[in-house]
Amino acid sequence: MRRKPFPWHITAFLAPAVLIYTTFMIYPMVASLDFSLYQTVEGGKQVFVGLGNYIKLLTDPLWSQPFWNAFWNNVIFFIVHMSLQNPIGLFLAVLLASNIRGAWIYRTIIFTPTILSVVLIGFAWKLILSPTWGIWFPLLDKLGLGDNEIAIALLGNEQSALITLSLISVWQNIGIPMMLFLAALIRIPTELIEAAQVDGASSWKIFWKIQFPLIIPTVGIVAILTFIGNFNAFDLIYATQGALAGPNFSTDIMGTFFFRTFFGFQLRPGDPNMGATVAGMMLLIILVGVLIYLFGWQRRMEEVQF
Repeated sequence: MRRKPFPWHITAFLAPAVLIYTTFMIYPMVASLDFSLYQTVEGGKQVFVGLGNYIKLLTDPLWSQPFWNAFWNNVIFFIVHMSLQNPIGLFLAVLLASNIRGAWIYRTIIFTPTILSVVLIGFAWKLILSPTWGIWFPLLDKLGLGDNEIAIALLGNEQSALITLSLISVWQNIGIPMMLFLAALIRIPTELIEAAQVDGASSWKIFWKIQFPLIIPTVGIVAILTFIGNFNAFDLIYATQGALAGPNFSTDIMGTFFFRTFFGFQLRPGDPNMGATVAGMMLLIILVGVLIYLFGWQRRMEEVQF
């Protein structure tokens, strides 16, 4: 049997994209991982230490304490997004897919914060929640909650700052899962919905028995994108709380910890090798999450389908 010739034309089409991606993504990532295996000694010389930097990061109290603080803060950041952003985004997508009047207006309004500058978002919310000139406290006074425990400096309190920033991030980014869910819902054949309505099925039953099972692959994709995005998060925390992720590092996540480690802060100089080590740990965490999705979620979906 004659073998088919190799499709060189496909290689020609893919080559530019592969070259650009390798230059700006693969090579920097590999170089960063290689850089994390060295330490800078006197004279600026790089000395190979293998996994020594990773061991230091996980065992030395000077490094392990802020690392685990940032990691668990990031976990909380992710849980808030998974428990609020994605379910609310799905709820909004179902409403918009039900052919309500003016759906395009609602889509635009909900998605608008997503395309705004994060610096603008952070600055605006700092003004809103400012105990000095923000509208938060006067609003609570008008609602009769001025003397309630909720009337606190939300961004200046260690117990509330991280949750507050997580909710701001949910508000800003909720348009992304909403649009992904909406794109999946509108691909469902209308005949299935109409047949269920003729049989007397309620909207709730139509969602759980028809719509949701058909968009489960999209639910998995949105979940893993949320995981990757949250463990790469940096800009909102930096825009509102600065590199120190105050108060008292209570809003510190992996991104801000990496920034301080690599570039330094206040009078403490940066350590590029340890910064690359933190970046390597971020890559490992994200990689573990992606592998769980690939070998867990997708296998489960295959079992459901067959």
